[in-house]
Amino acid sequence: MTYKLSKWDLSPLYPGYESAELQNAFDMIEEQVTSFEGVRDKLKPDMPAEQFVEVLKASEETTRIGNKLYSFAGLSFTADTQDQKAQTLQNRVLQFLAEIQNRTLFFNLWWKDVDEENAKRLMDASGDYRYYLEAIRLFKPHTLSEAEEKVVNLKNVTGVNALGNLYDSITNRYTFKLKVNGKEKEMTASELFSFRYSTDPNLRAESYKSQFKVFGEDGPILGQIYQTILRDWHNENVNLRKFKNSIAPRNLNNDIPDEAVETLLNVARKNVGIFQRYFKMKAKYVGMKKIRRYDIYAPVAASKKTYKWDEAVNMVLDAFTAFEPKVADLAKRVFDGSRIDSEIRKGKRGGAFCWSYLPEETPYVLVNYQGTGREVATLAHELGHAIHAMLASHHNTFTFHSSLPLAETASTFAEMVLIDKLLAEEKDDSVRRDILFKQMDDAYATIMRQSYFALFEKTAHEMVQKNASVDDLSNAYLENLKEQFGDSLALSDEFKWEWVGIPHIYQTPFYVYAYAFGQLLVLALYQQFKAEGESFKPKYLKILSAGGSEAPEKILSEAGINIRDAKFWQGGFDVLEKLVSELEKLPVAKKVKSVKRNAKSVKGKAVGKKAVKKTIMKKKKK
Repeated sequence: MTYKLSKWDLSPLYPGYESAELQNAFDMIEEQVTSFEGVRDKLKPDMPAEQFVEVLKASEETTRIGNKLYSFAGLSFTADTQDQKAQTLQNRVLQFLAEIQNRTLFFNLWWKDVDEENAKRLMDASGDYRYYLEAIRLFKPHTLSEAEEKVVNLKNVTGVNALGNLYDSITNRYTFKLKVNGKEKEMTASELFSFRYSTDPNLRAESYKSQFKVFGEDGPILGQIYQTILRDWHNENVNLRKFKNSIAPRNLNNDIPDEAVETLLNVARKNVGIFQRYFKMKAKYVGMKKIRRYDIYAPVAASKKTYKWDEAVNMVLDAFTAFEPKVADLAKRVFDGSRIDSEIRKGKRGGAFCWSYLPEETPYVLVNYQGTGREVATLAHELGHAIHAMLASHHNTFTFHSSLPLAETASTFAEMVLIDKLLAEEKDDSVRRDILFKQMDDAYATIMRQSYFALFEKTAHEMVQKNASVDDLSNAYLENLKEQFGDSLALSDEFKWEWVGIPHIYQTPFYVYAYAFGQLLVLALYQQFKAEGESFKPKYLKILSAGGSEAPEKILSEAGINIRDAKFWQGGFDVLEKLVSELEKLPVAKKVKSVKRNAKSVKGKAVGKKAVKKTIMKKKKK
């Protein structure tokens, strides 16, 4: 089959903004909620289990329509953040669903107050709803009165949620200028960011400078948005809900013990030297005495190999087929149903994501594809998310979607399956070497970078409560970078504005540690796969098929993983340390062409000349 770059088709959700089907969805929810409100006086701790399950089913049915409405609005907005109809619909949906949530809030509050004996009785009879009910009760110590909860829900629509949408609208309208081959070009963020992987160090540097020029000009405004989001987070979660600190609400929402998250971040901090070693070693391969922060993703091969979209899709599907044909068949559904938006457009949200909304429906996937090997890996990553959701399709709407940390398992594993295929089939030694280095680049981006984002968030939340200015936060972020990199590279002050361009810390505070959690977990799982072969696959697919039907700690403990144990997390870093040691043993001499390209491209500087000369001399001796 031939695949072409395309937009997704949202018509399976609703035909359009003005469609009767869309308006009917609002009406159906209104009707169902009016009916649901009638059970309020019938809710008793000793109510028959059959009657209780019927209430759950009614609640799920309303949630299903709400998910579909929210997804149509959200996907329309991300496809074009400048589309006023999409903006208007999204605001309407958010307001409507907040009001619906308030009208059905009584059930959630009642359930938290049911005595333990009756709660156990009702959960035992609730089948696949059990963990959903169990998770609700975890929030009992942090629940407000019904009137207060309603105020919070309404406040969020015109408050913190509106600020998040405003941030998206501002930053996704940005365009950037970059001089390429002597001509200045205007481009989107996705197009600009692709130059960070260029073989030309000047282009790498200028791509960052162009970003920080634009973000830096709006830095004080974007910084104020962030400060307000953090104050809102603290006011609600620490002051009102009495969480012990700013990260605890995210941990509870993920149902990951505070102890496990602290252990993960502490182990990451202790292992920062692995990546500092890697960056020092990488400098030799790109012909520099010391790389700059601009160069951390620099290719070590001169190859500019790219992949057409059709080629990329088939590569990923073939890799999935080799691992498990069932996995590839699920991924094909995304393409067969036109559920993927792959082209570059102005106004389209940058980056990539997978959006699953109902267990039986094929998820939607967004990528901004330009042909690089990294973007092929990104495609595999997002399809991994989709596969995860589809494997859990036998669960209900409340339990098919896994928690954030486990949500990164299938996606990261899918990338590693693809990389194995690329390494097995690639004949060009320079490209193979580049793939190996990209593995470490990606490990840095997924593990250490995200861990330090989380550490910055912890610092920022504390600082904002002490009335820190935007400049104070920028200086704190720069100090965070200095701890990460030590003396392994040259860091310029303009990186102090990098944090205002990280959407996750605005939209979902403390989301980011889920990436590190998922990557380290996958390193452990992939080692098991290599050791066990075919016998590993059923165990792995069982983890994915659990979705969000059990606590993450329980799902993983059944696979022999203890997330509270520092030794488990250290095991992932040991794999990376071994990879760095192997890379350090590779002969630099084979990289002469790439070394010369990098060294000569830094205009006006003698960076790397001695390294080039030394390498060439070694080659002559051979």
